[in-house]
Amino acid sequence: MSRNNQFGSAFEAILYPSLLVLTMWLVFWADHLFPEIDFYKFGIKPYEISSLKGILLMPLIHAKNEIGHIVNNSPPTFILLAAIIFYYKEIAFKVFALSWLLTGIGVWVFAANNNSFHIGMSGVVYAMAAFLFTSGVIRKYKPLQAISLFVAFIYGGMIWGVFPIKEQVSWEGHLAGMLVGVILALIYRKKGPQAPKFLYEIEKELGIEPPDLEGEYNEKVRIETERLAEIERVRRAEQEFRARNEEHRARVQSVGQEKGIRIVYDYKEKPKGSEKKEE
Repeated sequence: MSRNNQFGSAFEAILYPSLLVLTMWLVFWADHLFPEIDFYKFGIKPYEISSLKGILLMPLIHAKNEIGHIVNNSPPTFILLAAIIFYYKEIAFKVFALSWLLTGIGVWVFAANNNSFHIGMSGVVYAMAAFLFTSGVIRKYKPLQAISLFVAFIYGGMIWGVFPIKEQVSWEGHLAGMLVGVILALIYRKKGPQAPKFLYEIEKELGIEPPDLEGEYNEKVRIETERLAEIERVRRAEQEFRARNEEHRARVQSVGQEKGIRIVYDYKEKPKGSEKKEE
């Protein structure tokens, strides 16, 4: 699968986050437009059955008198959701929907009930950031690793938000979101974009035994070594044979000269009447 086919549409990666951020601001505007309605009560109050609706509505509601709340949540909401839609198009909706629901459930179940309501998109932001970071690390795919490093560099300071440092900050929502993001990254690690596989990895998955190239090379080297050794052995044997033969000739010639016998090793046809040569 090519890289382009694994990734999503840039248009969708801009459209859907923009609509979500726009919805957040419309709700914030409605909160000021209808002051008789306490929008914060649509958030989550832990353990309260009447507050279960907050699991769905909590991320859209922000502090009415603290514009910095929605201002701080808007850019990461857009950027992180856009990254998920573009880089994880196959599982983007599942990851975002589960981040939204499970973070809310985590707050409703595990947060302390101190008569306060949990509101804001920050829990979902933590879930998306944790998913992008963890997924990029475990998939070992360079484009996703780059996103992981980007998240760590830009939003690494968010880690302090999971500790009860500020009283008005829903650290339980942040912690729930972070845990949800990590868990989703592990659950969906085999889905979505994957690092390209080498041929030997595909053959291994298909049960095809890869050729033992090293063994074949070593066998060829062994055969060639034996061949060269045999050639060298034959060459030395020939040299030894020639040396012994020359030594034998010299000894025979010496004996023949002592006895007055002429030794001839090459037989040639002679004209009639010529002198007969003796071996």
